Amino acid sequence: MKITNNSFVFFFTISVITVSLSACGNNDNKIGPPGSGAARPNPVINVDGYLVRTQTIVENIEVGGSLLANESTEINPEISGRLVYLNVNEGRNVSRGALIGRIYDGDLQAQLKKLQVQLQIARQTQSRFGELLKVQGISQQEFDQASLQVSNIMADMDIVRADITKTQIRAPFNGKLGLKNISPGSYVTPATIVATIQQVSQLKLDFTVPEKYSGQISNGQYINFTVDGSDKKYSARIMAIESSVSQTTRSLMVRSIVQNNDGLLLPGSFAKVILNFAPNENAIMVPAQAVIPQARGKKIIVAQKGSPVFVEVTTGYRDSVNVQITSGLNVGDTVVLTGLLSIKPESKINVDKIVN
Repeated sequence: MKITNNSFVFFFTISVITVSLSACGNNDNKIGPPGSGAARPNPVINVDGYLVRTQTIVENIEVGGSLLANESTEINPEISGRLVYLNVNEGRNVSRGALIGRIYDGDLQAQLKKLQVQLQIARQTQSRFGELLKVQGISQQEFDQASLQVSNIMADMDIVRADITKTQIRAPFNGKLGLKNISPGSYVTPATIVATIQQVSQLKLDFTVPEKYSGQISNGQYINFTVDGSDKKYSARIMAIESSVSQTTRSLMVRSIVQNNDGLLLPGSFAKVILNFAPNENAIMVPAQAVIPQARGKKIIVAQKGSPVFVEVTTGYRDSVNVQITSGLNVGDTVVLTGLLSIKPESKINVDKIVN
């Protein structure tokens, strides 16, 4: 039989494909050293551990606060009118009731004089009617009408006097005046701010504390604070605590009274408040390197019989080296400190050294 060149090429190609398929069929698709078809066992990872125990910690935190005047308000006139007198000694202390300004009251004074004359005449009439009533010259009703006229005029005079009092602008309490905003001759209304007054002899300090410390704050507690530009430490006593936690900041507003005001503190100043809490004698502290941050929460690896156990924990107070664990660990647990990135749940570990 005669074999052509084309037939030879065809049979050669078929033979090559057959041999290749046979070779692929004998391949077990396993990666490993020659002669080995089984996966290698996980190696034991040597790690350093930390034995969990309790210790005493004293937690101090620093928060921001603001100094406030014990009393502070804007001074406004009660009625509208032209300002004819102004006595604002800017930056000076004034006593409660001190006259700061006066609005034109000439028309009210004229009304008062008119009523005074009417009252004089009405009282004379009442006196004459009283004499006539004794001799039955008039009826009791006529005498009562004369007496009513006297009472009505006196009531009108009281109204005018009250209006005259409203033209006087006085200090509402003892305090220091701020800068004046108007000048004599200005037309003012109840919306006009004549000046501000603040009682700076006694200052308040407002500050906020995180929600988790709300149970450690109480009325009567003393705190320390400092202000910018001074190294002196001031003290204050907590006088009131807000009844609820802010939903936006999750913090609690606290108000205190400054105890050692030396006259150098100014309302509105920023204060650094230092809070010293009672010592916690049963705190669990572990090295910060043992805490593994997660997308939600934190975890710590605990060594148990040569195997790693990933435990979810809650942290609290933190310093430069250690962090407090408030839940998740027990005294006597061995916390893994090294090789954290290499350890998987199925790994085998050996605690080579316990770190104090």
